[in-house]
Amino acid sequence: MKILGIETSCDETAAAVISAETPRRGVSNQRRGVSGQGKKIKILSNIISSQIDIHKKYGGVVPEVAAREHVLNIIPVINEALTVAGLPAEALAKEGEVDLDAIAVTVGPGLITSLLVGVETAKTLSYAWKVPVIAVNHIEGHIYANFVGRQQATDNRQQKIKFPAIILTVSGGHTMLILMEDHGKYRTISQTRDDAAGEAFDKAAKLMELGYPGGPAIAAEAEKFKILNLKSKITLPRPMINSPNFDFSFSGLKTALRYDLEKNPNYKSQITNYSYEFQQAVIDVLIKKTAKAAKKYNTKSIMLTGGVAANKELRSQMAREIKKNFPDTTFLVPDLKYTTDNAVMIAVAGYYKAKRKEFTPWEKIKTDPNLRL
Repeated sequence: MKILGIETSCDETAAAVISAETPRRGVSNQRRGVSGQGKKIKILSNIISSQIDIHKKYGGVVPEVAAREHVLNIIPVINEALTVAGLPAEALAKEGEVDLDAIAVTVGPGLITSLLVGVETAKTLSYAWKVPVIAVNHIEGHIYANFVGRQQATDNRQQKIKFPAIILTVSGGHTMLILMEDHGKYRTISQTRDDAAGEAFDKAAKLMELGYPGGPAIAAEAEKFKILNLKSKITLPRPMINSPNFDFSFSGLKTALRYDLEKNPNYKSQITNYSYEFQQAVIDVLIKKTAKAAKKYNTKSIMLTGGVAANKELRSQMAREIKKNFPDTTFLVPDLKYTTDNAVMIAVAGYYKAKRKEFTPWEKIKTDPNLRL
């Protein structure tokens, strides 16, 4: 089975092709030369056109600018993904002549104008190629980033994932804890009440004049402070860390940082300390809430996913927490290249939906910027 994934939920135009060792529609195992028992997923291509440099001057993503860039990039990106995967590039112009079994596309949540570009492209290709389309939730895509990668075989990685699982999804637009009871069976047990963690990093970086995107900029400054082995002289709050529920809140942390900067005439000389403390405050809350949820639901796996999952300190501190307090629990975090928005995760999520025959007729597929898992 070969699946083309398309992702345009925000400011990354991405396309990828994966293959899975399962029978194609209407094709016998013998003809395909496989047993039909394998679940190994191979990544044939992974193409991303980033808009970070375009949006840097605005300090954040401008929806209408992002949409225009998607329109310009979507066909060249898909064309390249097909070519790298060994499929004929000219297939884009020919009806019914592409060796694909399905097209998986992000339908939400995200920026409506960005989502429309990917969805309308998928619908058109589905009609032209006579290939079924699969609607994928962007958050579900991030979850399935944990089902691919590292140097080990993908099928071995899948075998390590046991249910139920707690997934901390943390990015620029989302911070949430999800209970995954099986493939396709999710329950959102908490979300942020205001800013997502990634959004808070961006706003904090802007306050400290560190540029965009804020997460990597703050992490770099925090690393300098850590290398010097200094003790923090700044204290910021850990919002809702001891609340009885699993919810998050980061707008107050950003406001506390702003007030502290305003009353400190020498704050520019302490940017590394501020960055270290801000980052640690976010990490403390994320780890505490995740551990609390894992304990309550007696989970067998804990997954970290989303753009902020690229943060080195979050990854290492979460791993230490799980090793210490949940030694029998599997901890999974995606390879760095699959933490940010990409189409591989959409294609892999699409594969598991295809196994359940969850296709959507091209004329009925719709975007939903507020789609819930």
